Amino acid sequence: MKNQISSSELIVEAKPITLSNLLTWAIQTAKQDKGKYNSKSRSMSARRLWCMVIPNLQQPIFIVGSPRSGTTFLGSCIGELPEISYHFEPVATKAAARYVHEGKWGIIKARWFYRTVYARLMRMNVDGDHRFSEKTPRNCFLIDFLYQAFPDAKFIHIIRDGRDAALSHSKKPWLQAASAKSGRRESGGYFYGPYARFWVEPERKHEFETTSDIHRCIWAWRRHTETILSQAANLPRSQYYELRYEALVTTPKKEAEGLLNYLEIINPDSRNLLHEAFARANSNSVAGWQKELSPEQLKQVETEAGSLLQRLGYFK
Repeated sequence: MKNQISSSELIVEAKPITLSNLLTWAIQTAKQDKGKYNSKSRSMSARRLWCMVIPNLQQPIFIVGSPRSGTTFLGSCIGELPEISYHFEPVATKAAARYVHEGKWGIIKARWFYRTVYARLMRMNVDGDHRFSEKTPRNCFLIDFLYQAFPDAKFIHIIRDGRDAALSHSKKPWLQAASAKSGRRESGGYFYGPYARFWVEPERKHEFETTSDIHRCIWAWRRHTETILSQAANLPRSQYYELRYEALVTTPKKEAEGLLNYLEIINPDSRNLLHEAFARANSNSVAGWQKELSPEQLKQVETEAGSLLQRLGYFK
């Protein structure tokens, strides 16, 4: 059943990035990062001090995937590696994604903004000598740009069965119709609720804003996943790695080995840390859709994303 919400209620704008509110964005970014960052106890060194001036942004690691596909879990695992300075969805760059995707910012401006934000985060944590990493699902739409801005970057794409991802996503308030009048915003600037994000096809915005929660969430899965698959085709093989959430959960040892080799992590202690982290994956998080999605919901899922689910092997 579609939600009874008039189109006039859905005319909302995301919080903008302007010269006058840059400081506010910087404070919000720093505050979130401070609360999420996994600091490692270690001694000071000359290189560590020097990298306070010029942080290391060589071979950054971008973890991408649709919302509720395991990006948070994967990011937290990688964040345990002592070589990595890992950052959870930097607020300022998350908000900037729409400007880059819509072409409102040119490559020079966008590159400067992203590199400035990332460098500041590394300085703030005095980890500028480490290897930068971050995860933000919206980066699925920016692979071409990120590859231009960071030509030696490595991308890790985690894919989850869209039915499970949509089910999990629908339980969060971000796209729920019930959140329409909450007045709350997610960190990237959008109001909670069924409002069309920048990645929704312009000609389908009204449909997105008036359909069911599960439809919006499988829509989000399709758009994020199909876009990164398309843009990843332009990346060198050595800079793109695909990981299935279901494989991570069922064969964590094998998946940890593959990822460590891709990232060229050779330290035995670091390799053990990732193995231990992957072993904590929740095996109960697979195939929940079979019990929870109704026939009507499954029909919406298949209509919106059936071809992509089949392409990825989730439909037999």
